[in-house]
Amino acid sequence: MLTRDFKETVKDRAARDPAFAKALLDEAATLFLNGEPHTARLVLRDLVNASVGFEALAVETNRPSKSLHRMLSEKGNPSMDNLADIFGALRKRLRVEIQAHAVAAE
Repeated sequence: MLTRDFKETVKDRAARDPAFAKALLDEAATLFLNGEPHTARLVLRDLVNASVGFEALAVETNRPSKSLHRMLSEKGNPSMDNLADIFGALRKRLRVEIQAHAVAAE
């Protein structure tokens, strides 16, 4: 039986399916806004790997690739400015807009 690493499966699907990539971006934004930055960083990392790549993201955000890797690691702690630039570069690459909507908690 063949098995495949989950991260590779996500990366491949995001690379070939624009709607899936856009859903990952939306999920990362939602996770950040709902107080789950750890998971949001990991989703963003997978999306960067599947779409723009860290080297191109470094050029687009004017930040070192190594720093971006650290920011989106399990123990990363990116500033709001860095997050805004990362989301901006991904939005541009995926050609999407992000709109936040408040929903009352139950």
